[in-house]
Amino acid sequence: MIQDIAPHKYDVTYRKAEVFDDDVMLIFRDNALLCGFDKDGIVYPEVKDIEKVFPEIREKAKILFRIDDTDYFELRSPEIEPFGKWEYVPKDKIRAARPLWKAFAAVTGFQIHNWYTSTRFCGRCGAKMEAPGDERAMKCPECGKVYYPQICPSVIVGVIDGDRLLMTKYSVSHSKFRRYALIAGYTEVGESLEDTVRREVMEEVGLKVKNIRYYGSQPWSFTDTLLVGFFCDLDGSSEITLDRDELSVAEWLERSEIPEESADSSVSLTGTMMKAFKDGEVR
Repeated sequence: MIQDIAPHKYDVTYRKAEVFDDDVMLIFRDNALLCGFDKDGIVYPEVKDIEKVFPEIREKAKILFRIDDTDYFELRSPEIEPFGKWEYVPKDKIRAARPLWKAFAAVTGFQIHNWYTSTRFCGRCGAKMEAPGDERAMKCPECGKVYYPQICPSVIVGVIDGDRLLMTKYSVSHSKFRRYALIAGYTEVGESLEDTVRREVMEEVGLKVKNIRYYGSQPWSFTDTLLVGFFCDLDGSSEITLDRDELSVAEWLERSEIPEESADSSVSLTGTMMKAFKDGEVR
């Protein structure tokens, strides 16, 4: 999956960091990232590159995280225009970039950047927020309210009936993603993850499930989500009642019928779960 970047090591510890020439700059604008491509894949500008067009970069750079021995910074303002080999590439295309560990850096940077830029005013009193500088947070100077990055829990559900897996496709109005997916949904206030599994399956396909078991998790920075994967068994009738507001297709597929392109474990938890079932690792 996209977060599996070993042997590279991701360190999100917040700290004050000096800015050096070869530190990486992730520059975002309108849901796109300033980057380039060479024979090895995606590349990002370094501080010394940005300094050529924005001399104040060392004073304005904000720490994001560290990968291996390199610090990654962002620039919240002003905007940098494309220059030289550097151009803005939409976030949804970064997902397919290689090497995968650099794609992980980009989408994780997106999540942190978007949280900072959208948490500018206090939700309690409306005052302009400030970054305290000693932790990843925003603090209201008027009422003292402290805000931390929000991560939304969501379940991915593989419903099993013997050697069949329930496969779905989103409706056009719900998502641009056109490949097979699994049942998925956000956890509501006061709801356990297991209850979310039961509710989402019932809401989307009208089925009851049992034997809910945890499979794995994945940070999904594209939607500020922590995905939690579960497999479960069908409980009772396999007749599907489709929620057409969210889904266009829901059908039972045998292991051999699951398309290889859907069972792709390189990026998403959904693909990893499909592959685990297709390969007989999950029953």
